Amino acid sequence: MFFEGAEKKLELQLKSAAASLRQLPQPFWAEFVACANAEILSHIHNDFCDAYLLSESSLFVWDDRLLLLTCGKSTLVTAATWVIENLAVDDIASLRYQRKNEYQAQLQASTFADDISQLRHYLPGLAYRLGHLDLHHHYFFFAEHAKVSSDSRFELLMYHIRGELADYLNTAVQTEEGVLKRLQFDGLLNDFQFDSHCFSPFGFSLNGIRGEDYLSLHITPQGKHQDNCSYVSFETNLNSQSLLNALLGHLLGLFSPSGWDVIELNLPSLTINQPQYSCLSQSKLTTVLGTIIGFRQFQQCDTETLIPQLL
Repeated sequence: MFFEGAEKKLELQLKSAAASLRQLPQPFWAEFVACANAEILSHIHNDFCDAYLLSESSLFVWDDRLLLLTCGKSTLVTAATWVIENLAVDDIASLRYQRKNEYQAQLQASTFADDISQLRHYLPGLAYRLGHLDLHHHYFFFAEHAKVSSDSRFELLMYHIRGELADYLNTAVQTEEGVLKRLQFDGLLNDFQFDSHCFSPFGFSLNGIRGEDYLSLHITPQGKHQDNCSYVSFETNLNSQSLLNALLGHLLGLFSPSGWDVIELNLPSLTINQPQYSCLSQSKLTTVLGTIIGFRQFQQCDTETLIPQLL
């Protein structure tokens, strides 16, 4: 059965005088994610962040901001309007809403245009598209009403994964421990606290936190079972250029994707040395209040031979 791996994303930041989001009880967050047709599977926390692993991706909550990622047929905009209604609108400093183009957009409950029409009932803002319409592209809605503390994010989105790990992820014998062993994160991220889940029949999600730092990894491996539509997303607010370069090389080596995107929020453009890939397009956006979004799309240099699919 087809599953849409591409995430929708909501990021909300509060003004400095607002009450801490982490004081809200867990039933609040359970109802919040239920509005997006998701449920909480597990939960880890430290002194700075609560991380919830969901049936459809992840939720991270800090004192002054939240980040909700959902995939599949999730109705993220419903969760967005619910949380706006249940928080004081005057306490909201900024809201960012993001969607990438889906493999089968006709299966979604709404379009990006539908979503921002709902959001604009609560918060005025501007919408943008980054990337070619007929290639990978990403939609952003920004409702920024007060300057917030500087934040950053690095996203790596990989398509059509190949190799030993991809083959393992498509077997019936995959296990959570087996995936974690093959990811080999210990050397790069050995001081993170992790929470992970292996889905049936396929799929894997991982959250990680360290102080205020977070990371998420979501794998939809259905390459051999669903018309080669495999998809992997990795994101983090780590901002060390050397560590991000190391993570980029590590993940590309593990998954060997035929194509991938990089999105950088409030980060210098990473110098990428991957000669087996070429950069097809790049774009940069600066919002009214100074948020900087960079987008680059990469594709393997060698021609890929595709097998016709009988429909």
